[in-house]
Amino acid sequence: QVQLVESGGGLVQAGGSLRLSCTASGKIYSMYGMGWFRQAPGKEREWVAAVLADGRTNYTDSVKGRFTISRDNNRNTMYLQMNSLKADDTAVYYCNKLPPPTLWGQGTQVTVSS
Repeated sequence: QVQLVESGGGLVQAGGSLRLSCTASGKIYSMYGMGWFRQAPGKEREWVAAVLADGRTNYTDSVKGRFTISRDNNRNTMYLQMNSLKADDTAVYYCNKLPPPTLWGQGTQVTVSS
C-alpha cells in the first residue's frame, strides 16, 4: 500500500515562500489526481489545490495566484509552491490522492508570522 510523507514546512514571515513536498513510498499512479489539504487550529480541514490526471490544476479561491501544485511521477513526488504567504495560511498541510483522499499522512506544519 502506498504511504505519503509530507515535508518542507516551517516558519516563514508573511510575504515569504515555502515549497512543500509529498513523497510516496510506492508508485503514484498517473490515472489518479493528487491534492493538497490543510487544517488550521480549531478549524475544519479544507482542500487547497489539486492536479488532475489530465494535467489540469485547481485551487481554492484564497490561494489562487499564490500557490502552484505540481507532480513528478518519476520521483513519486508532488509539490506545493507557496508564495506571498499570509498569516491565514498557517496550518498543517497534507497531501493525498484524488479521488478519493484515502492516504492521509502526518502532514507538515506551516507557520506564517505576521
